[in-house]
Amino acid sequence: MEENTEMVGKSFVDHFYHLFDNDRASLSSLYQPTSMLTFEGQKIQGVEDISAKLRQLPFDQSRHQISTIDSQPCSSTGGIVIFVSGSLQLPGEEHLLRFSQMFHLVPTLQGSFYVLNDIFRLNYG
Repeated sequence: MEENTEMVGKSFVDHFYHLFDNDRASLSSLYQPTSMLTFEGQKIQGVEDISAKLRQLPFDQSRHQISTIDSQPCSSTGGIVIFVSGSLQLPGEEHLLRFSQMFHLVPTLQGSFYVLNDIFRLNYG
């Protein structure tokens, strides 16, 4: 079980940040109406509002460099909790921005996962 949890976590993280960096609009397919994103303390619920927030970020291009991925099974939902740390490179910026992000993935009836909870924070200092 633990090996499968780690594999799903890494696959999800690779997929999520590839979409974020190359086709941000497609991230909407990973969320559902009950999904919630907390972005730098701002709580946003539902696919449409989360998608709008991600589209309205003040940069069009980005490149994520992942440092760590920690995954745990969530027995109450059958899902997976994933904690990610890494760096974000923005165009024209000399310095990398450090970030942390947490995902709670919940299984769908179709056998895949969707993001129920997503918490993002830049790490300052």
